[in-house]
Amino acid sequence: MLKHLVIRNYALIRQLEISPSAHLNIITGETGAGKSIMLGAIGLLLGDRADTKVLLNEGEKCVVEGQFDICEYDLQPLFEESDLDFDGHCTIRREISPAGKSRAFINDTPVTLEVLRRIGSRLMDIHSQHDTLLLAADDFQRDLLDAFAQHQPLVDAYAQAYRTWRKAEQALQKLLAQADALRKDADYNQYLLEELRQLPLDEMQQEAMEQELERLDNIETIKTQLALLGQMLANDENAAENILRSALSEIRKIVNYSPRYQALAERMESLFIELRDIGSELESEEGSLFFDEEQAYTLKLQLDKLYTLQKKHGAATVAELIALRNSLADKLSLTHNLDEAIADARTALEQAEAAMRAAAAQLSESRRAAAAPVALQTNALLQDLGMPNARLEIQVSDTAPAPHGADLVTFLFSANKGIRPEPLKNVASGGEFSRLMLCLKYILAGKTALPTIIFDEIDTGISGEIAIKVGKMLREMSKKHQLFVISHLPQTAANGEQHYYVYKDDTADRVISCIRELSYEERVGEIAQMIGGAKPSETAYQSARELLAMYH
Repeated sequence: MLKHLVIRNYALIRQLEISPSAHLNIITGETGAGKSIMLGAIGLLLGDRADTKVLLNEGEKCVVEGQFDICEYDLQPLFEESDLDFDGHCTIRREISPAGKSRAFINDTPVTLEVLRRIGSRLMDIHSQHDTLLLAADDFQRDLLDAFAQHQPLVDAYAQAYRTWRKAEQALQKLLAQADALRKDADYNQYLLEELRQLPLDEMQQEAMEQELERLDNIETIKTQLALLGQMLANDENAAENILRSALSEIRKIVNYSPRYQALAERMESLFIELRDIGSELESEEGSLFFDEEQAYTLKLQLDKLYTLQKKHGAATVAELIALRNSLADKLSLTHNLDEAIADARTALEQAEAAMRAAAAQLSESRRAAAAPVALQTNALLQDLGMPNARLEIQVSDTAPAPHGADLVTFLFSANKGIRPEPLKNVASGGEFSRLMLCLKYILAGKTALPTIIFDEIDTGISGEIAIKVGKMLREMSKKHQLFVISHLPQTAANGEQHYYVYKDDTADRVISCIRELSYEERVGEIAQMIGGAKPSETAYQSARELLAMYH
């Protein structure tokens, strides 16, 4: 419920602040004093769009803020879905800057208008005499019937079964499309796979193969160089081995003169041994070299095939070709197993559809069972409200499965005797809609936690005993739900727990709209004026006191 409302710099409102009753709040005042302006400001909290034209002072921002107690509304899932922290006390704020920028906040967290609408619609419901679209909407009619039937578990079970069925249907369609695409490409993929399998990719080391082929192609150059090195080290007259042998002979002549010379001689002996070993290895390597034509041919052939495949598939490495080969094998394997996979998917779809239709049948049965009692209670209330020939019928007909069931719920209405009921959007007038909506919400008030409801002149066009009955209905509803009622009827106004008066203040340079809560004596005066005009008689004052005494 709304605990506190602040409106600043909106239209004719400079500053408005109220802390309403948790039950029935009456708003009265002169025509044009600002009651509808107040509704427009509240509409901003519900996500209505706005522009700078609403600013009273164009140099200041407009602020509309409502503080709500939402402990009983079961809104935590909606808050979590909207990535908002949930708290039993919720603050919604709209700001419109002089530049025209609009911002919305829920518990000081910036939100989009879409999120604001989703949450705001669960907190407040504004219903005016001319607001006929909502009641005429099929979805709203279905939701009214579901709320009366109190079968939310059936609604939830069907919704889950429907989602499962749709997912199974989408999975099958995806598999069929995938199968179609795979079958179209199967022959080509098989050709590519066989082409890749012709090479032993898992055993191929491209870099090592390239190095070995390059060695074989240059075998004569290598053999020549090894022979030359052998001559330089051992076989020539001036070979390194001969020079080192002579040097070793000379140093031995002085080794006895110092341990250092002895150490140098030992190092030279080690070098001489290493040099002879290198020469021997060079000779052995040169002698073993020969051109293996078959090996070179095989390597060249494999590398040519590898280069061709890499270029064809845009692969830089053997590993990429292996990954492509495995991917093609997986696709072909899936193609070969498609019939089994599709059969399994069809079975899953059939099972999901059977479960969905069973849940739909239960929900339909419950809706049909609730339709007659809702219509019966509504018709009885309409008679009490001065519409003795009004008749509401609720039709539940089969339709294709949809997210909310396999039913089309249609409210059929006739206000006159002998006229067959037709869909609401075709037959009801504004006043009839208002009374019908009041009756339906009165019935629902005993079934579910409705949000704060604002009735804008719902009692227009009635008087006398009917007005008293409307007042009683509103008061009865307000025992469990917070109501705001904008009214011109004294019978309605007398029922309020709190009574607010909207008026124009023209004492300053610019007319502004104000609101204040009336005391008991002020209420007597306001209701007396509603009865007897601007200058009520003593009889009007007495009637006002009697009306107030009836309800307080």
